[in-house]
Amino acid sequence: MRIIAVLAALYFFVSAAAFGESKPNILIILADDMGYSDLGCMGAEIKTPHLDGLAENGILFTQAYNTAKCFPTRTCLLTGKWFQESDREFVNTTTLGEVLRPAGYHTFWSGKHHAQFDPRTRGFDRFYGFLGGAINCWNPGNAPAPGAADPARIEHYKWILDEDKITEPFIPDRADWYATDVFTDKGIEWLEESADDEKPFFLYLAYNAPHWPLHAPEESIEKCRGRYDEGYDAIRNARYQRQVESGLIDPETAPLSPSDYEFEWESLKPEIRQRRIEQMEVYAAMMERMDDNIGRVIALLEKQGRLENTLILFLSDNGGCAENPTKRVGNFRGDVPVGGVDSYDAYDQGWACVSNTPLRRFKTKSHEGGICTPMIAHWPAGIKAPGRICRDPVHLVDFAPTVAALTGAENPANGQGIEITKAFHNKPLEREGNLYWQWGGGKAVRKGDWKLVRHNNDKWELYDLSKDRTELNDLADKKPELVEELDSAWHAWWKECTGKEYKEGK
Repeated sequence: MRIIAVLAALYFFVSAAAFGESKPNILIILADDMGYSDLGCMGAEIKTPHLDGLAENGILFTQAYNTAKCFPTRTCLLTGKWFQESDREFVNTTTLGEVLRPAGYHTFWSGKHHAQFDPRTRGFDRFYGFLGGAINCWNPGNAPAPGAADPARIEHYKWILDEDKITEPFIPDRADWYATDVFTDKGIEWLEESADDEKPFFLYLAYNAPHWPLHAPEESIEKCRGRYDEGYDAIRNARYQRQVESGLIDPETAPLSPSDYEFEWESLKPEIRQRRIEQMEVYAAMMERMDDNIGRVIALLEKQGRLENTLILFLSDNGGCAENPTKRVGNFRGDVPVGGVDSYDAYDQGWACVSNTPLRRFKTKSHEGGICTPMIAHWPAGIKAPGRICRDPVHLVDFAPTVAALTGAENPANGQGIEITKAFHNKPLEREGNLYWQWGGGKAVRKGDWKLVRHNNDKWELYDLSKDRTELNDLADKKPELVEELDSAWHAWWKECTGKEYKEGK
């Protein structure tokens, strides 16, 4: 055991020498249901100057992969294991909190936790947030806050309010309580409390924005008024054009995929069209409010002198979401403005298609629109030649080995992912194994640039992503041997993770 400890210490010494003299702080920021093109740096008309600034002074990863669904992503992100090896309660895993705390880190978590266990029992010093999937952002409870209207709601979840208090339901004590702001407040509070000690921090800031219901402060919504009056095609085409002009997208290898609107803009009745406009205005306002709050955290770290040695990783848990939850809302009202406590709107499949420009499909699907979103890495002390685009694929399973390598902590996973630190040194990533996906009816495997994907019991589709980033040219019939090879690999992976044969149709 002593030899192992000495080797671990030596490994950290080498890593620290490569990236700086002290352990870096780690800040992971996770957006919820944000599409591929929803940042300004990814072509959006949405104003995200703070995130754009992190990309301009860091690395913008354009092939960052998730699991296509909220809680599998969170399990995978915090443990480094495939979700199929675990479940939504993180069984058979070790969390980043559980390895970073004994490595000398403060461990903080603010925001969404799509499971039922208390994070403070799994390595986190502090937690403020909810144990569920979606909340009314103004009032997650089942009764009005003082001076406010009755909240629209599907259900309410347990909340843990940082101390020992666990409450269900949680009804805020004021009408202007807003989740994105409050989650940031708690993170800032902890960073201020720990500013004067010698310990580095790990802060996991798990926003529920811009997940439905679409809620934002009126001053944020007003900044977005009139921006979406022209409808789906105008916004989608403009985003794609900016992606091409900025060099993000090569139109030869990534032409704009055919639109997948549920209904064409012109076919919508005027009153429905107006509601869609308002929904997208509020969605954009949620994104901009989240960016404002991220700016608050950045400003604090800069003021404290900790920004230089803080690795910031920003990403989304899945692609744009085409779900419509209104039928499940017992007190849904369509006669109130979008964005207030008494509304519970989503932005519909049309805008989800716009969010994922230029990719195909949506959240829960294993095509690129469901599983691929941008990731930003910012670390002034550790990233060489900042301001770059990295097109190498990265995955959630890469987070644990990367964080472990940089902090001297034990790797909580067992080897599925790779360290992405080579990208910080402006070197290509090298991945020997495959990447895999399964959620609901979606299934996929990626080997190098080859991707095999299907939905439900449809036949496998095969794409060469180096030449066909938007999955338009199915080569399955032309390469049956490769289809068979990747199909076998996918089924072997499933059995290795679960101990069972995969049953088609399940």
